[in-house]
Amino acid sequence: MATSWAPVSGATHFATKVELTISCENLMDMDVFSKSDPLCVLYINTSGSHWYEYGRTEMILNCLNPKFAKKFVLDYYFEMVQRLKFCVFDIDNDTYDLSDDDFLGELECTLGQIVSNRQMTRSLLLKNKRPAGRGTITICAEEITDTRVANFEVSARKLDKKYLWWSDPFLEFFKQTETGWQLAHRTEVVYNNLNPVWKPFRISLRSLCGGDVEKPIKVDCYDHHVNGSHELIGSFKTTLAEMQTGTHICPAEFECINPKKLKKKNYNNSGVICVKQCQVQKEYTFLDFIMGGCQFNFTIAIDFTGSNGDPRNPQSLHYINPEGYNDPGPSSLAGFSRVSCQLQSKQSILRRHRWSGECLLSVSPSDQTLGPHELFPHNQPCGLLCQTSSPTECGCGKKERVKRHCKQYFVLLIITDGVITDMDQTRAAIVEASRLPMSIIIVGVGMADFSAMEFLDSDDRLLRSPNGDVASRDIVQFVPFRQFHGNSLALAQSVLAELPDQVASFFNAYKLKPPNTLSVPEPT
Repeated sequence: MATSWAPVSGATHFATKVELTISCENLMDMDVFSKSDPLCVLYINTSGSHWYEYGRTEMILNCLNPKFAKKFVLDYYFEMVQRLKFCVFDIDNDTYDLSDDDFLGELECTLGQIVSNRQMTRSLLLKNKRPAGRGTITICAEEITDTRVANFEVSARKLDKKYLWWSDPFLEFFKQTETGWQLAHRTEVVYNNLNPVWKPFRISLRSLCGGDVEKPIKVDCYDHHVNGSHELIGSFKTTLAEMQTGTHICPAEFECINPKKLKKKNYNNSGVICVKQCQVQKEYTFLDFIMGGCQFNFTIAIDFTGSNGDPRNPQSLHYINPEGYNDPGPSSLAGFSRVSCQLQSKQSILRRHRWSGECLLSVSPSDQTLGPHELFPHNQPCGLLCQTSSPTECGCGKKERVKRHCKQYFVLLIITDGVITDMDQTRAAIVEASRLPMSIIIVGVGMADFSAMEFLDSDDRLLRSPNGDVASRDIVQFVPFRQFHGNSLALAQSVLAELPDQVASFFNAYKLKPPNTLSVPEPT
């Protein structure tokens, strides 16, 4: 993840990456015929009373005691007060907007408090600072020093039937801690199958066993129930070293034992879990790829379609104020370029493009390393000389021709009002681009309905194309401009928050090393 706070210039700041794990207990039940469907949102304070959203956990159906699998990674600065706010919501619909979801409580604290406690449990509070029932939130912090991951391929056979003649199994992996078992990973559900094969997945050794291959690991197998009352099929304990012995020819097998059935006569097990692959791999970080000479190519697309309004109209998103900039485009570019230009040397190129209806128009493809003051003059006269067109079609704009190569990574920044007419083509283009060294950042300007953009930013589940093809990874980051009230630096931090993880995950997935590995130390 990207650095969440901008250190004061002129001072020396040393950051430590920490990973936060979230769980809650005794949440308020806001649903009538079922239980709450909680989700936790992390907000970061940039200045004064302004907060911006840093990330969200997954949503868990019908659960008042959730253990979230998705974790937050932040940079911790010892000498800085880094204010955080954790808000828990009961999700009632599929929209990204949280204003129509039930509020279950919040906790405001500093990152320093969490790090010093390592594990901190506090009561959740309502907006009026009264207790949110008996609800509590627990936050565990762990320093990231081990970048190794374990790649798993797991299946099962002859699992117990839990409903008539089938089960809907999923697995949960737990790490042993001083205070009990902490959730490290949850697989997807395989429906109606007693011999399931789960999709390949990876777990960091830090989350799974703290880097100790002999440390106990607990694995639970559950039958999924829509109402959240998942039924235990069986569980077992093992170590990473034992799971590493498994191969496709000779899997490592573990019997699932259900404690409630141990007293039954002739009970052997409730099924067998087969680990076909458990391969430990060293991973390089985002910083390793930067130091190793990876070239970053930034392309900026500005929406000049008719829905933005006449540039001569003060209500237009492209209105040129003679007394200064009030166009959100330059405001967005200011913060973005201020951060991205730090990467610009011989390793980076920032290109300018204008988006006219259906495609990207190159202003000057030979230009390199442009800063905000060089970008803005080209945007300003264009708004007066070009006639806006309609409709907004994103599919063509996203089809950048890039090759899978560890020497280059491509970032497309789109500044738009959010009205898309070619959603099917856009979805297909993004799914196709997910297999390329590419990320897409969308900044939504104006007061339009951004539900289409929120759909493309598929944080909870991978995006699907109209023909059913699933994206290999999440490459889209959407940020609404109106939430930042002109704070361009906070906007840039939010816009670029997911980029470091997207870059590292792509190259590591294809086992590509930084171009100049001699200048990069081996990951630990």
